[in-house]
Amino acid sequence: MNANEKADGMGTDLEQQGWGATRAWVEKGLPGAERIERAVRLRGGWTSEMRRLDLGGPGGRRSLVLRSFVKPFYARHAEGLLTREAAILRLLGDTDVPAATPVAVDATAQYCDHPSLLMSLLPGTVRVDDQGADERAALLARQLVRIHQLPVAERHRPRTYQAWTSPERVTPPADTGRPELWQRAVDVIRRDPPEYRGRFLHRDFHPGNVLFTGADADLRISGVVDWVETSWGPADLDVAHCSTALALLHGVPAGMGFADRYAAAGGTLTEDRAAHLYWRLLDALGFAPDAEKVAVPWRELGRTDLTARVLTQRLEDYVHALFERYA
Repeated sequence: MNANEKADGMGTDLEQQGWGATRAWVEKGLPGAERIERAVRLRGGWTSEMRRLDLGGPGGRRSLVLRSFVKPFYARHAEGLLTREAAILRLLGDTDVPAATPVAVDATAQYCDHPSLLMSLLPGTVRVDDQGADERAALLARQLVRIHQLPVAERHRPRTYQAWTSPERVTPPADTGRPELWQRAVDVIRRDPPEYRGRFLHRDFHPGNVLFTGADADLRISGVVDWVETSWGPADLDVAHCSTALALLHGVPAGMGFADRYAAAGGTLTEDRAAHLYWRLLDALGFAPDAEKVAVPWRELGRTDLTARVLTQRLEDYVHALFERYA
């Protein structure tokens, strides 16, 4: 994560920054005389604040990552989110999925200033540039297939997926020239959800939650982060979410091609085109009337070209393309 960071004041003067309790909680759990020497804010997050904590002690230096829910909405829901993420990270520790190792969790802010999860630091950076997007998409597809193929005992299954929008909550873009397109899309998700074969879902799998190392032939996925929404549901829904993100980041063809990459990597999607369209639109419509909020972390990572107008147009064109292919 080192390339996606900026200096932060959470160092030796932590108590003056409103993070004194959090610092005390972290250091109480550290072995020996280890202490926080520096904290570095990691960019690219939207729901939570992420910091790399550089530690020093008799045994040398190492780093951990602190995830804290500060925004009131997410702080209210943090107990469920962070407890689930910590449990999922423990589960993934016995798999080949490159995920962090949980160190400690205070999901209710009993000891911290904010609900927090402390975990190991993964190597790599978030990459959202257009250059190299095709190569990264191929790796994303293969990684998602491996996640969906994890053998998870029934007693360890996460909660059933939750839809992130509904027909009543969808608002078309104010300046759309195709209101009938949006109404048609809303009518699709007004139906009952299709039957599906349940899979272990990341549920928020997209380029902003994947770390890469290397370049060209040495390009590798080094980490998959943000497991707070992990769910049990159709593989099509995870594919849909990554497809929408790719369409917004890199253009409609990138979003439309991801399902093909997933299938080529060995993934299984429903053969019912209407059912697949349902899952794709259920995700895409969650960004209506625009995709402005996703641009906040992407712009922090350098994608200042992703204006509200660009994102809104790409979202609408993507919805149109979905009907062209699957309806």
